[in-house]
Amino acid sequence: MEWRKLPRIVVIGGGTGLPVLLRGLKQYPIDITAIVTVADDGGSSGRLRSELQIPPPGDIRNCLAALSEVEPLIESLFQHRFRNGNELSGHALGNLLLAAMTSITGDFVSGIREMSKVLNVKGKVLPAANRAIILHAELEDGTVVTGESKIPNANKKIKRVFLTPSDVEPLPETLEEINNADLVVIGPGSLYTSILPNLLVSKIGQQLCHSKAKKVYVCNVMTQAGETMGYTASDHVKALYDHLKCAFLNSIIVNDTELPKAVLQRYKLENAQPVKYDKEKLENYGLEIINKDLVQIKNGVIRHDTEKIANVIYSLL
Repeated sequence: MEWRKLPRIVVIGGGTGLPVLLRGLKQYPIDITAIVTVADDGGSSGRLRSELQIPPPGDIRNCLAALSEVEPLIESLFQHRFRNGNELSGHALGNLLLAAMTSITGDFVSGIREMSKVLNVKGKVLPAANRAIILHAELEDGTVVTGESKIPNANKKIKRVFLTPSDVEPLPETLEEINNADLVVIGPGSLYTSILPNLLVSKIGQQLCHSKAKKVYVCNVMTQAGETMGYTASDHVKALYDHLKCAFLNSIIVNDTELPKAVLQRYKLENAQPVKYDKEKLENYGLEIINKDLVQIKNGVIRHDTEKIANVIYSLL
């Protein structure tokens, strides 16, 4: 099979959800492009962002690691986080390498490209923009919270999120990939702080609305405190549609497994509960619903199962 004949999948998101999906997808004969948020302002990424004036590298780093085809030791090295040393403490080596590569090549996107070669990455990892963006949330009570890491801490219902600068430009390559895709996958990931920051880059949102590709949303398994408390699956869809002002999805993938009571009890302490799968409302949106057992529970943490979710997505092609 020739490389260019492979089906093309674009995956959009950030946070911990996107790498889980990419790790599974790279096992299949597909052409993968990941479009990743650059709104992060916490932790190692946030420090490098403010000290070096570069886009935050953390989410990009996790996606590069997930798609890399190198020895496990090299991947562990890239993902290694320093624990000691004042200046180095908390930094992931991969974040520092991306910062160095940005400095050497003179630009963040070129830095990612070169790092992709070093890590033998299968597919492409593209930032939603070639610069850092600031995410703001307008809450139901009218107050505005600035900064991706601060939004969940406000612990109030979010009315909408928006970016500054509002006219931030995506890479032409990103728009081209969405345009040429056979399938666009949104999520899994934090709705307001990982997924929407990509879609709010206005041309990316517009391209999604007009793209002829099949578009599927991978709904989160659990709600998130300070972001989606009490949200059903259709509430997630409504938030996406309200922000993009168009109904762009064809399908939604929802988890359909009974979760162990002990694990749910632990999540309850963090103000999180399973996302309710409200079939009727989803059908009213005209969505094809794919409900399956998709989870893996490891050390009491609920995640999408890499292989199961990748298999479902590949079957949509």
